[in-house]
Amino acid sequence: MAAELHVEMVAADRSVWSGTATLVIARTTSGDIGVMPGHQPLLGVLESGPVTIRTSDGGTVVAAVHGGFISFADDKLSVLAEIAELSDEIDVKRAERALERAKSAADAAAERRADVRLRAVAGVH
Repeated sequence: MAAELHVEMVAADRSVWSGTATLVIARTTSGDIGVMPGHQPLLGVLESGPVTIRTSDGGTVVAAVHGGFISFADDKLSVLAEIAELSDEIDVKRAERALERAKSAADAAAERRADVRLRAVAGVH
């Protein structure tokens, strides 16, 4: 059996995803990080960005994550996000409108959030 890690992704208001994976890629304040089974323990601060999970069954789960923390120890990875949306939960048209509004208002933070949501839907890290 291939090595795997147990992943729990939670947002402030709900459990977002739980399962086993072979790789998780996330954006931290120190840069992008990939975590595989056996990785050294870590604790990082999450930046807004897509989190990509390569599941043990060969699938891919992508979530738009805005802020929070990532921790890993003993093949258990936790993504504790302020806000997290799975790519299949994102309304693309609504996210596109939000991006346009943010650009018009010169709201860099809102623009970043909208861009991350659209990148998560597209599966772009």
